[in-house]
Amino acid sequence: MKLIPTILCGGAGSRLWPVSREQHTKPFIRLPDGESLLQKAFLRGVSLPEVTEILTVTNRELQFKTLDDYIEVNKTEVPTSFILEPFGRNTAAAVVSAALHMRQHHGDDALLLVLAADHLISNHAAFAKAVNQAVTLATEGKLVTFGITPNAPETGYGYIEADGNNVKRFVEKPSLELAQEYVASGCFYWNAGIFCFSAGTLIREMTQHCPEVVDSVRTCLEASQTIQGNNRRQIELDKISFATVPDISIDYAVMEKSSNVAVIPCDIGWDDIGSWSAMDRLGEHDEAGNTVIGETILHDVQNSYIHSEGTGRLIGAIGVNNLVIVDTPDALLVTDKSRVQDVKILYNALKAQNHEAYKLHNTVVRPWGTYTVLEEGARFKIKRIEVKPGASLSLQMHHHRSEHWIVVSGMAKVVNGERDFFVNTNESTYIPAGHQHRLENPGVLDLVMIEVQSGEYLGEDDIVRFQDNYGRV
Repeated sequence: MKLIPTILCGGAGSRLWPVSREQHTKPFIRLPDGESLLQKAFLRGVSLPEVTEILTVTNRELQFKTLDDYIEVNKTEVPTSFILEPFGRNTAAAVVSAALHMRQHHGDDALLLVLAADHLISNHAAFAKAVNQAVTLATEGKLVTFGITPNAPETGYGYIEADGNNVKRFVEKPSLELAQEYVASGCFYWNAGIFCFSAGTLIREMTQHCPEVVDSVRTCLEASQTIQGNNRRQIELDKISFATVPDISIDYAVMEKSSNVAVIPCDIGWDDIGSWSAMDRLGEHDEAGNTVIGETILHDVQNSYIHSEGTGRLIGAIGVNNLVIVDTPDALLVTDKSRVQDVKILYNALKAQNHEAYKLHNTVVRPWGTYTVLEEGARFKIKRIEVKPGASLSLQMHHHRSEHWIVVSGMAKVVNGERDFFVNTNESTYIPAGHQHRLENPGVLDLVMIEVQSGEYLGEDDIVRFQDNYGRV
């Protein structure tokens, strides 16, 4: 029996805007202890007995951000596998692609432990015990889900009605009155979205209850490329065939339809960190009930969550109560705590406008490092660029802008038209519009430089790539 923790890393986390963005989703948010939710999910998986591989299903654009998080905590260099989606297609597609992939490599009996990357579990001993119970039932051919013992009549969660380990029914998010009845009965549990089953069982049940997902995912995998290297394996799912996969959840596709589902009731300190109120619960509170992250000066402020970490700005507040204030370099959120669920309305409005603030932060993570927009105006943009040791940007060209590069620290290797040369600290070079160019860090320390762009159009889409090191492993 082989147990493979399978981490689903996706979702916008719209209710945690402006820290969460489309390309910096909720799993990458750092908690007060410095670890991201994704890192905690990874450590949760590798800490289980006899786990020798972690599988992650995520968006193609998030692969290198995910790798960076894993490298920080994967001290024993556990092998990792990735299934890279070209766009989101809900959990049925993700779980079925994982099951088909693992069945191919490890057989029908391989057990998948499906974990969400953006959940928090604080009681590790209780979690390990629940997994052990789930493994036993999954080995017997059951589809196993985890039911969280409720401590309040939450209306934002789905519920599972059970008799022991036997699932009687799944219930959608209820009204407050129904939620109160469920909690009082002692027979209902929160649906945590954690599952355990063998690859063979999941495929058989999905083939019976939702065959169109299995067929379309199998077709997609056959058209996709698998690449092995650097102690990891990855599959980049074919974009055209993936678009034909039904966009439905694993609960709707099979868990709610099958008569072969078992539940593990458990109290594992589970939280889905679904809003700023949840983040407030995790923080340390002062005598006035405030959670403060970053530099602030407060007068007569109570029961508020104030977050300004990494902005370099001081927040001052006077005479306010029950507020959430979240400051980032390019966006500020202010809301009453009673309205934190409505933050997603702002996120969706920004997305409808195609505003940059729903998608990216001022500091953008790339496989080779980061760039930060320092200032932008008519016909100019100034960036701070940081390149990792040994990394390089693509060989590229811009039609509408020229660039000045000034090295602040480290050494740059530069391709500029027909020339190939080095630029040292406190030196600069000029890249005219229309020149092929490339920036590389040949050293062992980070390369930091300032880029000044000038021209009639400065959009990120004014780029022609000729070579890119990061299209493959």
